[in-house]
Amino acid sequence: MTTAIDPILTDALGTRHAPAPDARIVCLVPSITELLCDLGLAGKLVGRTGFCVHPRDVVAAIPKVGGTKDVNVEKIRRLAPTHVVVNMDENEKPTVDKLAAFVPHVVVTHPNAPRDNVHLARLMGGIFGAEDAAARWCADFEAEYAALRALPPAPARTVLYCIWQDPWMTVSDGTYIAAMLSELGWHVPDLGPDRYPRFAWSQDLVAGLDAVLLSTEPYRFTEAHADALERQLGIPVLLVDGEMMSWYGSRALAGLRYLRTVRAMVEGTG
Repeated sequence: MTTAIDPILTDALGTRHAPAPDARIVCLVPSITELLCDLGLAGKLVGRTGFCVHPRDVVAAIPKVGGTKDVNVEKIRRLAPTHVVVNMDENEKPTVDKLAAFVPHVVVTHPNAPRDNVHLARLMGGIFGAEDAAARWCADFEAEYAALRALPPAPARTVLYCIWQDPWMTVSDGTYIAAMLSELGWHVPDLGPDRYPRFAWSQDLVAGLDAVLLSTEPYRFTEAHADALERQLGIPVLLVDGEMMSWYGSRALAGLRYLRTVRAMVEGTG
């Protein structure tokens, strides 16, 4: 007899997770650490990365276990978690494999579009005993998403979203950030097969762009960078809040509202 798989409790690898209200959680994904806290699950968190900084007053009491890439595996072992929450983009597979050798449950996430946050919240709430809080969060998300979709159509635009310099790096189609931009009817240029490709500035590249967006993370671009690059390129270059554009989970609610601000910024330059 085949047992139906509950899609709500199935992670990005197709692993079905059982409810675990007494879980001890190590979260290696900053945006999901924030979501767990907002769902009322901070008391179950026994470890987080140094980049898990929101909500600041809550996470201060949770032990750090390194970064998203340079994880202290032995420290996690000593914390004896029942669950570790990871992400395909942010955490490295060799590290996750090491953790899987002694952590009973590895929850793998991979949101690729804003609406993936609904499943993410239900997954976290369903596994860790916060179903009601997750349902309320999803209702708020759906309301914000409907408000965004209700905006009058905007002109299609091609924008280059920069996440690093020296070397210059951007995002490709298929990433969460590109999906956020697509909610405005914008698309990113095709610069190769990598999810986060390196690129060089050229006349052909610039000629095909309506605007350049410089993100405040992971590289800390500033208004000074934007002003200098705009003078160099001769097209609009705008600084955008990287957390609002790239953090799924809790920040996705504010991120949907922030998209309206970004749209107004770009339209104001046209």
